[in-house]
Amino acid sequence: QVQLVESGGGLVQPGGSLTLSCAASGRIFGIGAMGWHRQAPGKQRELVAAVTSGGGTNYGDSVKGRFTISRDNAKNTVYLQMNSLKPEDTAVYYCNADIVSGGRRNYWGQGTQVTVSS
Repeated sequence: QVQLVESGGGLVQPGGSLTLSCAASGRIFGIGAMGWHRQAPGKQRELVAAVTSGGGTNYGDSVKGRFTISRDNAKNTVYLQMNSLKPEDTAVYYCNADIVSGGRRNYWGQGTQVTVSS
């Protein structure tokens, strides 16, 4: 059974920083792209950032220059460093990963709340 478990969410003041982590565990033979999405109340889920197995990255326009995605392939973990946080970054953040485990499919974590407020 493959699982993705996020951690690192919480409450932060505007202008502050947070780092999210997402670790994949279980019967894993390989991991392709990994990424982060977010969903604010009343809004659609949107891409925040993604990283390929080779390290190539892609960011949503609203977070470019403020957020950095990275991964540790030895630990099956993806990170999201968030700087200069704004109230509009408040959302539930979900990680996802393209994982080979028997077959190949996209897995999602349960989500972690990030709240940016003074």
